[in-house]
Amino acid sequence: MSAGATPAPIPWTPAPPQLVMAYSVCRGITRSAAKNFYYAFLVLPRRKREALCAVYAFMRQCDDIADDPRLSLEERRQKLDSWLDALHRAQQGHPTDDAVLLALTDAQRRYQIPAGLLDELAQGTGMDVHENVGEAVAGPSSTPGLAIQYKTFEDLRLYCYRVASVVGLVCIHVFGYRDPAAEPLAERCGLAFQLTNILRDVKEDAALGRVYLPEEDLAKFGLSAAELLSTPDPARFRPLLAFEADRAREFYQAGEELIPYVSEDSQPALWVLVRIYRRLLEKIAERQYDVFSGKVSLTVSEKLRILGKGFVQRLI
Repeated sequence: MSAGATPAPIPWTPAPPQLVMAYSVCRGITRSAAKNFYYAFLVLPRRKREALCAVYAFMRQCDDIADDPRLSLEERRQKLDSWLDALHRAQQGHPTDDAVLLALTDAQRRYQIPAGLLDELAQGTGMDVHENVGEAVAGPSSTPGLAIQYKTFEDLRLYCYRVASVVGLVCIHVFGYRDPAAEPLAERCGLAFQLTNILRDVKEDAALGRVYLPEEDLAKFGLSAAELLSTPDPARFRPLLAFEADRAREFYQAGEELIPYVSEDSQPALWVLVRIYRRLLEKIAERQYDVFSGKVSLTVSEKLRILGKGFVQRLI
């Protein structure tokens, strides 16, 4: 037989027990690391819940690589590239013993998640590991040891799209939807969630050498990144953070509008997710935008109250 007539290899298919174990690993990762998402996943039907746990576990691995302080930026980039290559091989049917990739590729096939969305998730994480991003973006106002990641909100929006709006698009594929009008709503809802994360994590991100607040917004309120290196005055940052919170609130409306577009069995989960994140934003506001004296988060009891209402919606 000639080389040109050699049959293509048969794609490898994991055995059912392998998939059960793979999804169990992803569920454990999500339960321990996803402080907000996991509560929403609980009101989903089992298979949809498992699929989103696999997606979250993949995202968690990307984030862990990008934030690994033991590795240089170049090593992090190389490791992210290798992780994405491993995903591509698994998607092509090559054998893998990685539990996250086993579960993710199964979920991708089951819910027809476009491969490009998963690539964009990894690429979004990769935006955090570019050499000298602060100098490249912020110019002479950059501060040694602290990189202003984005000059304008539109610059920041691309990052938010890749790490959050794309998550929204993946989620609605798992939730189920028919009307394409759901897609821009999912994108805007993701922006609301990511802006909320940015507000909550200002202090934590600065400790990692990153400032996601746009440079033009800092300048508008007479602030500099250098102020984040010492002990920031919450009163000085309050007007800026309130401005960003108002921006997030506009995007949260899309989350409310998205709910009726997804399948009925997934609407309670989306409702819980929007309520948890929106409540987090309002809790930041109630604290007068003081995100410096301690990390703002919802208590377990607050999340359980929202979750309980989500279960009631599912039963109705």
